[in-house]
This record gives sequence, structure tokens and C-alpha cells, in this order.
Amino acid sequence: MNTIPPRSGTAFVLKKGERLKITDIQGEQVSDFICFNLNDTKEYLSSGRTIDYAETIFLTKGNPFYSNRSNIMFEITEDTVGRHDFLLTPCSADTFRIIYGDENPHRGCFGNLCEALEPYGIEPDAIPICFNVFMNVSVDGDTGKISVLPPKSGPGDFIEIEAKMDLIVGMTACSAEMSNNYSFKPIGYSVDKTGIEL
Repeated sequence: MNTIPPRSGTAFVLKKGERLKITDIQGEQVSDFICFNLNDTKEYLSSGRTIDYAETIFLTKGNPFYSNRSNIMFEITEDTVGRHDFLLTPCSADTFRIIYGDENPHRGCFGNLCEALEPYGIEPDAIPICFNVFMNVSVDGDTGKISVLPPKSGPGDFIEIEAKMDLIVGMTACSAEMSNNYSFKPIGYSVDKTGIEL
């Protein structure tokens, strides 16, 4: 299993048919996940289209995830937690400045994704809302108020996704205090190539 250190990120290619397992190694740690079409990076993971077609904000096993062009990019095949977020943008230096009042803010998941995706020619303005794996966000049904709560994931919890096209994947071990119950931990991931048709 590969490890993403706390408050950092990585990027890699995930081919069609491969399965990616994302593991919360120690518990209560979020991973921001984003992907792009390997062959045309203007096609990217779309929160709006995925939620629209699923008719739910609580996406889990069996849900396909759509691109901005309404193509399926991947599907969740296993999920031991069942609560993730696809509403909130990656945390950034501005997040820590505006929400936390930090005078010398960390660059956040956004900055980590920018660095990790740069070798693939993906610029900062091209990074949209991420699928925030293990993030626990509640929405009040009457007021619409959003609350970021501690993740429901414990040590060893995971989700597994299967790529439905060749992807460039960006992932982080999230840098925001509220998202991770005020403790920063690593994220694990591994790729299973056995399902690929040769």
C-alpha cells in the first residue's frame, strides 16, 4: 500500500478497468480526490452532474461518477463508511485565512493538488470541486446550513473505485482541521490491475 503523508498530495495514472482502494489508515482522515480524462484533460470529474444524476448528495457503493461531459469516469465498488462529501471545494491558503484566521496559512489540499497535477499539464484554474472521501458534511434541511463534522471512518476503513476510462488521479491527505477532527494523519492507497481485460 502506498502512503500519502499528512497534509500532502500525489497524482498518478489509473487505467480503465483498474481498481483504486483508498484507505483511512488511522481513522478520521479525509482524502480529496479528483480525476481528469487522461486523453483530454478538459474533461474532469463533475460534482454537479454526478449529484444531479444520482439524485443524492450521499454517494456510495454502486454510484457512478460523471464528468462535465456526462461520461462515467468511475464507479464505487466497495465502501465501508458510506458517508463522503461532494459539495465543498478543496481547502486552500484562502480557506485557512478566511475561515481559520491564519496569518501564515498552509497551502491546503488545493495547493497540494496544484503541485501534484502540474506535471500532467493541469493548471490551478482547472481543478474543480473534489470528491472528499470520508468527509462528513451535514446539511440542515430547513436552513441549508452546512456543518463539517468528524469523519465516520475508523482505522482500516476504505472505499474502492473502478475506473471506467483512463484517468489522471489527484489525491490528498486533507489539510483542514475541521475535516479531520483536528488531527492530521496519512491516507493509504493501492491499485489493483487484475480486473483489466487484455
